[in-house]
Amino acid sequence: MDMHSREQYLAALREEYLRGDKKRKTRLLNEARKRTKLNRKVLIRKLAHVPAAKGKPKRRRRGAKYKVDLRAPLARVWELFDFPCGQRLAPILREQTERLRACGGLQCSEPVAGLLKEISPKTIDRMLAREREVRCLKQHRQPPVHPLLYQRVPVKTAAEWDRQEVGNLQMDYVLHCGRSSAGEYVVTLSATDIATGWWEGRAQMGRSQKATQESLAQIRERLPFRMREVHPDNDSGILNELLWNYCRRRRIGMSRSRPYQKNDNAWVEQKNWTHVRKLVGYRRFASAAQREVLGELYEAAADFRNFFQPAMKLKEKVREGGKVRRVYEEPRTPYQRLLELGKLKPKERRALEERYRGLNPVELRRRIEQLRNQLFDLVERAGEAALPKHRRHGPNIHLGRNKAAAAK
Repeated sequence: MDMHSREQYLAALREEYLRGDKKRKTRLLNEARKRTKLNRKVLIRKLAHVPAAKGKPKRRRRGAKYKVDLRAPLARVWELFDFPCGQRLAPILREQTERLRACGGLQCSEPVAGLLKEISPKTIDRMLAREREVRCLKQHRQPPVHPLLYQRVPVKTAAEWDRQEVGNLQMDYVLHCGRSSAGEYVVTLSATDIATGWWEGRAQMGRSQKATQESLAQIRERLPFRMREVHPDNDSGILNELLWNYCRRRRIGMSRSRPYQKNDNAWVEQKNWTHVRKLVGYRRFASAAQREVLGELYEAAADFRNFFQPAMKLKEKVREGGKVRRVYEEPRTPYQRLLELGKLKPKERRALEERYRGLNPVELRRRIEQLRNQLFDLVERAGEAALPKHRRHGPNIHLGRNKAAAAK
């Protein structure tokens, strides 16, 4: 007996089973057990209960409380108070509905006015959703890009850093887009060590995750010490799953600054001006040749700054009455600070000292100027190529090296 036949047999037997007494039910169960081969308890459940009707029962819908005639006065008040969200508009409706009706700013019936005063914020947003689309109003709050990743990366402020531990790097982007951020252009990944002030920069095309990972790997190879922790801002180009997994595989910590708090990245923000903007300015770099020259320029400038340029470091702040006086340490180069801290292994220290002895500050300075002029020449040629033919050799388009040097 197949399942369909068995159900038909049990349906025919059910009426007789429900009307029978105990002895009759026992006889019917014995007979059904022989025919269907089902367990006795299963047969009791199937015969004693009438099966429910197929299909979901229809839910009785509650009548709409806030109907279409409420939308027009609601939109009127919403427009009058400069399009607030539902949470801000609800208290406005409770307080101002009667006043607006009295002064003629809102025309509605008494029942509609009562509904306006008791409507909830979520219902307000739901009823005004279509109006918001028609008026093309933007949402004021953007949802977080990577909420789960942002929960895993801890926030660290400037006061929480151990300023004697070498290897904690703050990172940031410097955009070389000129006056327009349209299209693809060169971006500098700037990184500085908090304890020593050691700086490294890499030029990459765009802010893609892959390009950022490659730049971070190149910075890590040039550092004379181990990279312990990276600290970017909340830019998704750096703070993403690709960089997070890269750091975890190499046992590098990661933290982030608070949103819209630039002082959390104060060390690298300072280097963005002194090491990048003062070096190459605010021009637009958008070609592969410009990126290559800029990368060579950063290598030479990093060696010159790290080994031969002393920098001041804040030692303490002393309050004298209503003024705060800053006390600085003796100016030293990042190379000198790194040796004084004694955090390097003997092999790393010997390699760094040998690297220092192989550098010539005069040649480095000459190479920096040569690469800067070469970079600016590429920018000028690209600008001339973009102009019409009759304006390419005009008197006002040439920006020579003298003007670039004067701007510096």
